[in-house]
Amino acid sequence: MKKNVKEKTLARAQVQVERHEAKYIIPPALVPEVREYIAPFCLPDPNGTGNPPEYTITTIQFDTADFSLHHAKQRESLNRFKLRARTYGEPGTGKVYLEVKRKFNGVIVKSRASIPFEAWSEALIREDRLDLRFKNRAEEEGFLEFKRLMREVGAEPVLLLRYVRESYFGKIDHYARVTFDRQLCYLPSNGWTDWGTGREWIAMDTGIVQNQQNRYSGVVLELKTLRDAPQWMIDAVKRFDLIRCGNCKYSSAVWAESLFSGLPGVPDYAVELLGF
Repeated sequence: MKKNVKEKTLARAQVQVERHEAKYIIPPALVPEVREYIAPFCLPDPNGTGNPPEYTITTIQFDTADFSLHHAKQRESLNRFKLRARTYGEPGTGKVYLEVKRKFNGVIVKSRASIPFEAWSEALIREDRLDLRFKNRAEEEGFLEFKRLMREVGAEPVLLLRYVRESYFGKIDHYARVTFDRQLCYLPSNGWTDWGTGREWIAMDTGIVQNQQNRYSGVVLELKTLRDAPQWMIDAVKRFDLIRCGNCKYSSAVWAESLFSGLPGVPDYAVELLGF
């Protein structure tokens, strides 16, 4: 019976494209308490392994030459989007997911398409050919939208992100998800098929990069839901006195790299803290 519940929950999450997200930076020592509190309301993500259930996410982030997508986030533009290619586990062992993640007035709308790992290349975006087969029309449309936006804005791979995610789905909610992201790190991109294999990653889960008030290496807690959050999520926020904060992993990586290589976008608080 538990297996059926997990499968149905995962299926709901896979088709969900519109949601609200709330992010919090919490001390690692608080994670076990939050995990225990949500246990009666959640099931472990069946894609995770171990106890707690975890998997590694590696992402190629795309942007324009002047980092316009990053700056749209920095300006908190009401209508903005991100472009990324993502794989789960060790690169090469699973599919590549091409994603467009939009934000309209606080609402997250995400489309995605999965392709075989070996099919991913620059030519797939640059050329007009389409020799891929998708499992449904929605995935094909997601791929075409990703390709259209990539070509329209002239996006190129700029940074790699990697982190470990611990993930849970709500047991009875139409859609509710809780994730803990740790071991956040990044690398400048070396090309369209570079997944960082064999390179030394740069840690970015520090107080300066994550939030100016936090001097510890925090864990990114995300609560994802539809328009109305379930009561147990609301109670968790109150119980642990969680303070919502903006935390875009991509922009955080741009800020971190700005300190060393001069990329645009270093935040004022980092300049002040480091004495620049």
